[in-house]
Amino acid sequence: MIVNKRLLTSLLLGGVMIFSSCGKVDQYHTPPQSGQSTTTAAEAENTSTTAAKNPVTILTRTVTAASTSAGTAPRTTVTASAAPASSASPRSTARTFLRDDDAPVMLPNHTGFRSRTAAPAVLTATAPQSIERTQEEYTTLTTVTTAPPVPAERSPREVLADMTLEEKVCQMFIVTPEQLTGISPMLEVGSGTRSALMRWPVGGIVYFAQNLESREQIMNMIANTQSYSLEACGVGLFTAVDEEGGAVARCAQKLGTAAFSDMAAYGAENSYETAYSIGRAIGIDLYRLGFNVDFAPVADVNIDPANELGTRIFSGDPAVVANMVCGVSSGLQDNGVCAVLKHFPGLGAENGNTHSDSAVVIDRTVEQLKNTEFIPFRAAIKDAGASFVMVGHQTVTGFGDGLPSDLSHIAATEMLRGELGFDGIAVTDSHMMNTISGVYGADRAAVAAINAGMDMILMPADLDTAVQGVVNAVYSGEIPISRIDQSVYRILRQKKQLELF
Repeated sequence: MIVNKRLLTSLLLGGVMIFSSCGKVDQYHTPPQSGQSTTTAAEAENTSTTAAKNPVTILTRTVTAASTSAGTAPRTTVTASAAPASSASPRSTARTFLRDDDAPVMLPNHTGFRSRTAAPAVLTATAPQSIERTQEEYTTLTTVTTAPPVPAERSPREVLADMTLEEKVCQMFIVTPEQLTGISPMLEVGSGTRSALMRWPVGGIVYFAQNLESREQIMNMIANTQSYSLEACGVGLFTAVDEEGGAVARCAQKLGTAAFSDMAAYGAENSYETAYSIGRAIGIDLYRLGFNVDFAPVADVNIDPANELGTRIFSGDPAVVANMVCGVSSGLQDNGVCAVLKHFPGLGAENGNTHSDSAVVIDRTVEQLKNTEFIPFRAAIKDAGASFVMVGHQTVTGFGDGLPSDLSHIAATEMLRGELGFDGIAVTDSHMMNTISGVYGADRAAVAAINAGMDMILMPADLDTAVQGVVNAVYSGEIPISRIDQSVYRILRQKKQLELF
């Protein structure tokens, strides 16, 4: 009797995916994600076609437990008579690649990434038998042994429509693990993190040197936190780190990942290939550890030697900065890690420090910005498809509003969106820095940033106060709900590209 194709496909989608062995391999551990099938649509279609030619292909389905870094999850073994048993021994459900070059390459585009599968997956069979069953017997068998159905794939619009206002607002914040739980330093996660994410299902977490003890430790920490986020709101997290290379390199300094000189040394060479190699090496390392966002590269132009960035800047020539920033951004994003251009609209003409000063004023006209500071940002947005832009706290005289740029509608909307055409995620620099925390309350700063056009607020001085302030502003009409939905849609669109739901 011919097996129903739709039912067969549903069964196979629950099966264990075992990668075929070929030489020496490196294993990149990726936490299992809720609602994510391990069998591709093409494989299911091919298998269902085979089943049509070979009646009664599926004989038994048994549910077993496969241990993962994120806990124990049910797995289903499919025994099939249509294909002979593979001689390869079963592998871990961890994602496996043949070599570095076979890691998933994420091709940049204007909305995020397109993934390229590294190696084909093969369903293997064990102990095939030949047992004829009636349709009634077959239906009874599958009713008893079938695992829970895989949730239907959801679009960003559908996820957005299902969210409460509070969940939407929380998605607009990136915080440290310590800000989320109140425990410092955080080196592992448990019930406290789970409870905190249930209360504040934030959009992302940024990790610093104090959170990095070993590679295994941070991989487990990120994997478990991702599983708690999926449980809390059905959407995974942006997991971020500052890994510029040179002096700002948390993972290189604490975990021994790829290390580089300060970016000014490479800017003197002005080689796109070198820049791409830097981004690629950092991207591969970060992706393996579980990070999907890197707060890099620095896209500022070195105009005033007294600026706080120094040799973190590639060059004083905007064309050189543009070339190098495009290379690093593409290298990161081709390897699964979102690049974040910083610090728009440009911090290189600064003579102060936004970390400690109550205000940093940059005396530049809009025309000067367009002819100098905007050049690297424009290039990396257009040519490298950078996913994020970080907007800094500098006040630019040419804008005429006297506001820090991340609280300025002129900077965040008229310049970044309008002039440069950026439709990715605009994130603030840290709101714990003194130019914000020393002047504005956490709630007022968050409300002002969102009304300016920012999508995400990084490290508010007080998460609860900031979230409640934004929620209250929506209820009062100070922030239109359409403004919230616009930003959360951008966030979810990027998360969809990263397969975070």
